[in-house]
Amino acid sequence: MVHTAEIALGSIAQRLRPQIDAALRQYIDLPDGCPAPLREAMAYSVLTPGKRLRPMLVLLAAEGCGGSVEDALPPACAVEMIHAYSLVHDDLPAMDDDDLRRGRPTCHKKFGEAMAILAGDALLTLAFEVVAKNVHPPDLAADCCGELATAAGACHMVGGQADDISGSGLRFQGSEVLGPNSRLLTLLESIHRRKTGAMINVSLRLGAIVAGAVAEQLEALDRYGRALGLAFQITDDLLDVRGSEDAAGKRLKKDSERGKLTFPACLGVEESLRRAEQLVTDACGALVPLGPAAAGLDAVARYVLERNR
Repeated sequence: MVHTAEIALGSIAQRLRPQIDAALRQYIDLPDGCPAPLREAMAYSVLTPGKRLRPMLVLLAAEGCGGSVEDALPPACAVEMIHAYSLVHDDLPAMDDDDLRRGRPTCHKKFGEAMAILAGDALLTLAFEVVAKNVHPPDLAADCCGELATAAGACHMVGGQADDISGSGLRFQGSEVLGPNSRLLTLLESIHRRKTGAMINVSLRLGAIVAGAVAEQLEALDRYGRALGLAFQITDDLLDVRGSEDAAGKRLKKDSERGKLTFPACLGVEESLRRAEQLVTDACGALVPLGPAAAGLDAVARYVLERNR
């Protein structure tokens, strides 16, 4: 069954994704100094059949703050490159050890572990090159680079992933539901506000920055992003429990097989869904100061919830 928000997101993607993909292809078309196998692995990882949710958030935030898609394309591509690098590294045997991503072999399965690591490294550094060279004026580029580095760094995305793989006590034994006030739930939320939420939030901030957003607009987008990021992770956990592998394009139920704590394990499926619904309501409510210009962001939030229906 196709839901209203999915239709709306499809319309947004039809308008924005061709521009994102064209820009990504242009940036990935590196000079001869880049070895062909590395270029191929980079292109394979970033030009995937994914939804381009994060770069679309950059563009939609820019439009919501009165800016243009054209000005926001460089940071949008940079966000997607960092997202792609993080997935390449997350899929490695030393981390999540996945062999399927978006219905295709993961980068290390196709190109080998060494080339996958190098492709991730190259995408990360290329992201900052794209912003530094293509966002104008230079002080705006510096602001964007700072925001991106913070979100992708040791205290946010990478730190969240480090806590996730080290466990930090987040191993779940047994079938009991731990409840909404447990210490583990607090830690779980902390991990995913960094691991997943930070890059969603910075996507919005980058779009706002290049659009010249005022403080009220930035604050609204921050509130939207915090709620959306956590809702996205909860629904992702729910999909792992009850989703379709064909639809997800990756192996499911691996978290429960590893005894890893997730929102459904901690709260139960129904309470997890209720919490996701409330977070999406909060996210949409945060957009009120942006008015009709934020309709695309509203559709994204509602889609995040509907993907689990």
